[in-house]
Amino acid sequence: MSISIDTNQKKFSIINKTKGRLPSLSFVLMKEKVLGKDYDLSLVFIDEKEIHKLNKKHRDVNSPTDILSFPLDKKSGEIFICLTQTKKMAKEFDRKYENFLAFLFIHGLVHLLGYDHGDKMEKEEIKYRKIFEI
Repeated sequence: MSISIDTNQKKFSIINKTKGRLPSLSFVLMKEKVLGKDYDLSLVFIDEKEIHKLNKKHRDVNSPTDILSFPLDKKSGEIFICLTQTKKMAKEFDRKYENFLAFLFIHGLVHLLGYDHGDKMEKEEIKYRKIFEI
């Protein structure tokens, strides 16, 4: 399944390369609130094998993860999310799956703003999580 949304001449692509169904979250609204309407974003849902390969290649971590964010330039980027890992991590953090998926998506968006893990990033994430009640 692939969805392409045109927002002010820029596209927001959502591609599901898994067999799972995507929850109905406000991906577009979150993207526009955090990155703005002019940011060109590709959101790809992939399986554990694929995210494991990406994690090894780009971070030299030999295991699957739940999310990876890649800025391409100041106005475009990609986010890859593994739904299987997301479900596992949701349980670990005692969150409902859809809530944790939204939490992760905001986390990935904030990374694309240029933040690295730490207090400043956490404050930025909290600001957006409050807006979307996550």
